[in-house]
Amino acid sequence: MRQVKREGKRAEQARKTRQRMLHAANTLFLQHGYGATTLQDIADQAGVAVQTIYFTFGNKRSLLKELVDVTIAGDDEPVATMDRPWFRDALAAETAEEHLRAHIAGTCTVLERFAPISAIIQAATAADPDVAALWPDEEDLRYTVQSTSARSLMAKPGARQDVSVEYAADLLYGLLSPELYLLFVRERRWPYGRWEQWILDTLLTQLCTGR
Repeated sequence: MRQVKREGKRAEQARKTRQRMLHAANTLFLQHGYGATTLQDIADQAGVAVQTIYFTFGNKRSLLKELVDVTIAGDDEPVATMDRPWFRDALAAETAEEHLRAHIAGTCTVLERFAPISAIIQAATAADPDVAALWPDEEDLRYTVQSTSARSLMAKPGARQDVSVEYAADLLYGLLSPELYLLFVRERRWPYGRWEQWILDTLLTQLCTGR
């Protein structure tokens, strides 16, 4: 029993160290950019030896990949977006409006975390072709999420019958994008609440009846 407790404590310490390194990387990437940030910089910020980062992540590209995954998820649990409670709850909603409200609330929470680092990904991809290989072009996971939601949404009571699933998916994909989030919230300085309400009002009008 004592051995099990020691192993559990070590695993928890390792998890906290991993989280500290990811947090340091996020801070430095946002402040200085991916290219200008070294693993030594991240190690210093996290208070660990640089060898710990190499042992944990292998290289800076792998660290970036995990940082993106954790940022999107909001935690380090190995649960895909479409298996997350907020997404499953939206799919389970009885009406199109209820579904849309739940989906927008969940997606906007993800965007609030992820949108700032999306610009870092674009810059890193432009500077390092190997970074682009972390996210193959043939598999747009964000569109997969939005199209899955659109198929469920448009089959529910209250969805507009003159709107195709493909059109609905395109609207969700375009309006709930990190690029548009950054345009309004960072560049135009919209409060987060105004942004979310505008998205909701716009998509309710476009996709639901009685608007």
